[in-house]
Amino acid sequence: MNLQPILEDDLVLLRPLHENDFEALYEIASDKTIWEQHPAKERSEREGFTRYFKEAMATGRALAIIDKNTHKIIGTSRYNPSTESEKAVEIGWTFLAKSYWGGKYNTAVKTLMIRYAFQYFDTILFYVDENNFRSQKAVEKIGGKRITEINGVPIAPRNTSVFYAIYRPEEGQ
Repeated sequence: MNLQPILEDDLVLLRPLHENDFEALYEIASDKTIWEQHPAKERSEREGFTRYFKEAMATGRALAIIDKNTHKIIGTSRYNPSTESEKAVEIGWTFLAKSYWGGKYNTAVKTLMIRYAFQYFDTILFYVDENNFRSQKAVEKIGGKRITEINGVPIAPRNTSVFYAIYRPEEGQ
């Protein structure tokens, strides 16, 4: 699976994150509201965001989210191979500009990413901080179900995360 595909629909374009996306993405990330329920609040400051961005670039899996109407970057997301199951992949590290919250953009992004991942994996995983109720609600809105195990194997605790999964529909469903 190419972990940095180019995916698009009528609303958004997902493409590999580039070094020159830093300033536009930092402008979005500097809004403290984005991180108020997230444990990594330092991402709203240049130093904290710089660490986050460098790590994202180093993974080779980060995607820029582009609004196709304005052609501007509005956020980022990425895939991460699962350590829990070879039949699963994680989608995470997602954030959108506040002006894109609560509408169709997160659904569009996740739908594109999920459809693509289901070509290769049976399960899509999401790890969300237990206090990040906004993100938990967003994952539930796209069909995520809270889980504690994958294929009968308990998920190892990760700080204060809760776990969600979306399973590939059976053929004909």
